[in-house]
Amino acid sequence: MQTTLSEEARQLPRAEEAESILRTCVHCGFCNATCPTYQLLGDELDGPRGRIYLIKQVLEGNPVTAKTQQHLDRCLSCRNCETTCPSGVDYHNLLDIGRAVVDAAVERPLGQRLLREGLRAVVPNPSMFKGLVLGGRVFRPWLPDTLRGKLPRHVPAAKPRPVTRHTRQVLMLEGCVQPSLSPNTNAAAARVLDRLGISVTPVAEAGCCGAVDYHLDAQAVGLDRARRNIDAWWPSIANGAEAIVQTASGCGAFIKDYGHLLGSDPAYAEKAKKVSALAKDLVEVLREEPLEKLSIHSDQRLAFHCPCTLQHAQKLGGAVEAVLTKLGFNLTQVPDSHLCCGSAGTYSITQPELSRQLRDNKLNALESGRPDVIVTANIGCQSHLDGAGRTPVRHWIEWVEAALP
Repeated sequence: MQTTLSEEARQLPRAEEAESILRTCVHCGFCNATCPTYQLLGDELDGPRGRIYLIKQVLEGNPVTAKTQQHLDRCLSCRNCETTCPSGVDYHNLLDIGRAVVDAAVERPLGQRLLREGLRAVVPNPSMFKGLVLGGRVFRPWLPDTLRGKLPRHVPAAKPRPVTRHTRQVLMLEGCVQPSLSPNTNAAAARVLDRLGISVTPVAEAGCCGAVDYHLDAQAVGLDRARRNIDAWWPSIANGAEAIVQTASGCGAFIKDYGHLLGSDPAYAEKAKKVSALAKDLVEVLREEPLEKLSIHSDQRLAFHCPCTLQHAQKLGGAVEAVLTKLGFNLTQVPDSHLCCGSAGTYSITQPELSRQLRDNKLNALESGRPDVIVTANIGCQSHLDGAGRTPVRHWIEWVEAALP
């Protein structure tokens, strides 16, 4: 795509990257065929090709409007279009660049600003988030449906983690909301890894991965969180930790991007690159291990929801399904498994109507094989899908751990 950036746009830190991505696009439109918002709305500007045009116009010096911002906001950042694109357009990075420019030029209405600032204050803060969840459970009967659906229906207590220390050590990101919404997930992962001779080393200083801030108009704050995590993990990396494991694919996708996002930071570029190389989704660790050591016994039918951050961002589509099948679980077929469930981080709160439609469509597909339970690999998707009050939704590693003798 022929592009001529304005003089102002050429001063942006990522101007050269943006121009390169724009030139990669041949505007074929294949991306629209798999874009969830284009399928719902049928508007060219609510598909990847249209959004690329909007960003191109902004970077070429055309006026920036609230309408432009709205179309970019509606994007789920699911990256389905990247999987579909025959030209390899690095859409999500172009979107990040475009959103930063648009958000700097267009002030949001007060209500939107308060909502986003509130999310940024609460979601990355585990103790504050836990307090709100506990309060919400107490007052659940009196909450409106929209808030009630955000609370977990069932919160099993986290079982004790193993105390045995093996020679092989990995780090594990605890996450922001997962300790409150699904506190047994990381504990279950630690117990399964322990069965395979791998110990999890806790690093309390590591906090939010930074994705929430980064995708809610505060990219600099998100990158600062990334730097703090790198500092927290670095001593353990120096001592031989073989991986940084994530049980939430959304966090994993962002951590794997640290090397790119901090590539121009002289103090952190090399460390960020190392951290991204060590970052692994839990399934990447387990699939390399002798799974025959795990004697699984389960006759339940599972439907696996593969999060967008796992299949499109991390390119691990089919990996969890292969592990579950190898372990002996009975998986149902899920039509249109490439489509987003509508969770997309905080999207279910900032774009509730679109998110709800996508959730209902996804649940219809997941339930078509009549599973006993739906399992997934990302806490955001898990909470969003389970909030519909239909088939129970859990993290897949909890089901594996529960089936161990």
